[in-house]
Amino acid sequence: MRPSLLTVDDAKAVRLLVEKILSPYDCEVNEASNGYNAFFAIERHRPDLILLDVSMPVMDGMETLRRLKGAAELADIPVIMMTSPADRPLLPEISALGAGGTIMKPFDPATLLTSIGRLLPIQPVTKAK
Repeated sequence: MRPSLLTVDDAKAVRLLVEKILSPYDCEVNEASNGYNAFFAIERHRPDLILLDVSMPVMDGMETLRRLKGAAELADIPVIMMTSPADRPLLPEISALGAGGTIMKPFDPATLLTSIGRLLPIQPVTKAK
């Protein structure tokens, strides 16, 4: 079964960037615009990994992470928090809540792929011959 990722970010450009970076890989990428919508996306299709922005309207990434890690049926989903320099004071709390890692925005493709690869093996798409 193909691994699936959920990108949760209020910036459509970031969600599209993640999808573009992962397009050469054999994985499914879904998206949500905030933490509240992320739970609906998780209900539709449980991801193998979540990329979660810290700063979002409606339900921010910190509250989303707290709820994910507090729910027994969701706590085992690895989460990579997407942070900005302004989020530095939150890094100890992010770690304490059980995030699998952080990635500083703006990020380059290699950094994103390395972060994902630590938690979820993804393989390039193989072309049929």
